[in-house]
Amino acid sequence: MFQKAIHMLQTTVKSCLTSWSVMIHVIRTKGPGQLQFWLIALFIGLGAGLSTVLFRLGISELQAFIYGADDITLASTASRLPWYWILFIPVIGGLIVGAILHRYTPDGRGRSVAHVIQGVALDNGRVEGKSGLASALASLVTLSMGGSTGREGPVVHLGAVISSKISRLINADGVTGRNLMGCAAAAAVSASFNAPIAGTIFALEVVLRHYAIQAFAPIVIASVAGTIVSRLTFGNLTEFDLPTVSLQFYGELPAFLLLGLLCGLVAVAMMRAIFIAEDFGDKVQDKFNIPPLIRPAIAGFGLGAIAIWFPHIIGVGYETTFSALNGNITFWVAVVFVAVKVIAVALTFAGRMGGGVFSPSLMVGALTGLAFGWVASAIVPSAESYVILYALAGMAAVSAAVLGAPISTTLIVFEFTGDWQTGLAVMVAVSLSSALAGRLVHRSFFLTQLERAGVRIAAGPQEYLLATFNVAGLMQDMDDQVDYSKLISDGHYVDINATLEGAMPLFESSGSAYLPVVAGGIDKDDAGIMGVLYEVDALRAFNKALVKTVREEHD
Repeated sequence: MFQKAIHMLQTTVKSCLTSWSVMIHVIRTKGPGQLQFWLIALFIGLGAGLSTVLFRLGISELQAFIYGADDITLASTASRLPWYWILFIPVIGGLIVGAILHRYTPDGRGRSVAHVIQGVALDNGRVEGKSGLASALASLVTLSMGGSTGREGPVVHLGAVISSKISRLINADGVTGRNLMGCAAAAAVSASFNAPIAGTIFALEVVLRHYAIQAFAPIVIASVAGTIVSRLTFGNLTEFDLPTVSLQFYGELPAFLLLGLLCGLVAVAMMRAIFIAEDFGDKVQDKFNIPPLIRPAIAGFGLGAIAIWFPHIIGVGYETTFSALNGNITFWVAVVFVAVKVIAVALTFAGRMGGGVFSPSLMVGALTGLAFGWVASAIVPSAESYVILYALAGMAAVSAAVLGAPISTTLIVFEFTGDWQTGLAVMVAVSLSSALAGRLVHRSFFLTQLERAGVRIAAGPQEYLLATFNVAGLMQDMDDQVDYSKLISDGHYVDINATLEGAMPLFESSGSAYLPVVAGGIDKDDAGIMGVLYEVDALRAFNKALVKTVREEHD
C-alpha cells in the first residue's frame, strides 16, 4: 500500500511538472492568454508582497538586535544608548554596504525606483537581477544600522526583480513585461502601506506612467494580493494610526494653498540637497582617490555623529513622523528636525548606502506641515485644533512633489484616514506642491535621477524611444559607388554601438540622408565602415515605435 502511494505521488508530481513545462512552452511561444496573465499577476503580487513583508521583518529583527527597538520606538531608545554605539554602528553598516555593492554591482550603486521606471521605458519591463538583490540587501543593512532613507524604494525594485525573472521565463514581450512590472510595484507599495488603492495608482502613475485599461485589471489583482499577504502578517493596520480630524471651515482652504507652495519648495530643497551631496561626494572621492568600498562608511560616520544629537534621523523615522501627525512636536523642534533630516538623507545618498526617498519625504512633510500649522494657529487661534490636519496635508504634499505622484499619495491619505473632508485639504496642498516642484525639477526625484544619468524619460516616449534602437540593427550594406570619405572627414558618422538618440542629431547637422556606420573608432587603424544608416529607415522605425506606444497607452 505504501509503495502504491509513493508510486501515485511520483506519477502526480511527474504529471504536474510535465503540465507546467507544456504551459511554459505555450506561453513562451504564443504569449499568455488573459486568464493565464491574471494568474501570473496574482503570483507576482503574492511574491512581491511576501518579499516586502520579509524585508520589513528583516529590518525589525536587525534593529531589535542592534538598537533594542522597532521603528516606532527607535529614536527614543537610541537616545538612551552610549554615544559611541550610536556613532560607530552606521560606520560598520557602511562597510558592509560598501562590500556588498562593490562585489555585486558593476558601478557600486544601489538600485531604486528610478531603475524600475527605466526598465519599463527602455528594457521591456526588465531590471538587473543580481544587482537588484544586492541593492535590497544593502538597503536592509542601511536601514537597520543607522542609515537615513526609506524602505519603499528597495521593495519596489525587489518586486521588479521578481517580475523580471518571470518575464524572462515566459519570454514576455514588451507590453506584458511592463504590465508585470507594474503588478510588482503595486503589490510592493500595497504590502508596505496596507493601501491597495494607492498601490494600484502608484504603479500606473509612477512606474508605467499611463492608465491603460489593459494594465488596470492585473495590477489591481497583484495589489490586492500584496495587501492580503501584509494583513495576514501584520493585521489590518495602516502604517500610521492617525487621529480623526475634519475640516469644518472651508475658509481655511486658502491656508492649505500656502502650505502647498511651502511644501513644494521644501521638496525641491530636499531633492537638490541630495543631488548636490552626491556630486560633492563624487568630487571628494575623485580628489582624494577614496576607494568606493569605503565611501558608505565615511557617510556612516557622518550620520553617526549627527545621530548622537538627533537620533530621530536613524532608520525610516516613523516614530518622529507619528509624533508630528499627533501634534506632539513644537514649532522650533519641527523646523530643526526638518533641516537635520534633509542633511541626513542627503548624506546617506551621497555615501551610496542604499534605500529610498519615500519615507523621508513623509517625515519631512509631516514636520513641515506641523510647523506651518503652529504658525497658522498663532495667527488665527481657531486653527489650533487643526494643527494635525496641516501635518497630514504637509506629509502628502512633500511626498507627492518628491515622488511625482500626486494622485497615489492623496489616495494613501484617504486610505489612512477614511475621511474625505480631510482629503479636500490634502488635495489642495498636493496640487500646489506638485505643480511648483514640477516647474523646478524634472517632474520628480526619480525622473531627475534618470536625467542626471543621461536617460531622458520625463518628456515622454518621443524623447526616450530613440534610445531603444541600436544603429547596428537598422543599418544597411554599403553602396560601393558612393564615396563616404567626405562625411567621415567632416565628423558625420555614427558608431556601430550607438543608438538613434545619438544618430538623429547628426542627420540634421550634416544635411545628409545617410550616415556611414563605423566600428572601433575612426582614428584606429582597424576602423572600417560597417554599413550605412539611412534617415528614412530611422524615421520609419521611430514612427512604428511611437504608434505602438500610443496604442499601448490608450488600449
